[in-house]
Amino acid sequence: MLQGTKRAKAQARKLRREMSLPEVLLWQRLKSRPKGLKFRKQHDAGDYILDFYCHEVRLIVEVDGIAHDMGDRSVRDEQRDAHFKAKGFEVIRIAAVDVLRDPDDAAEAIAAMGADRRRREAN
Repeated sequence: MLQGTKRAKAQARKLRREMSLPEVLLWQRLKSRPKGLKFRKQHDAGDYILDFYCHEVRLIVEVDGIAHDMGDRSVRDEQRDAHFKAKGFEVIRIAAVDVLRDPDDAAEAIAAMGADRRRREAN
């Protein structure tokens, strides 16, 4: 299991209480364990906080709002993704607007990716 620093743990606790609307909509669907996958919300991992994380299949889900397109944020996101991919995690980035448009479809796509990853790891 990924463990966070004390600072990240405190920040994750705060973010769990202050989730964005797309995160709330997605969490309402992921917390029911789609395809038997247990997701955590705002999970601390080192100095990072992951929007959603499934330990079983090492899957990280990030919901990207408009802020991810500004400044150096996209470069930092790429570095962060590379960090986790190098450790064997799969990182999925979903645009917040896509979650708002169809949260059920977004959750189903995430669950399908997780189930596919589970099958691949079993073989």
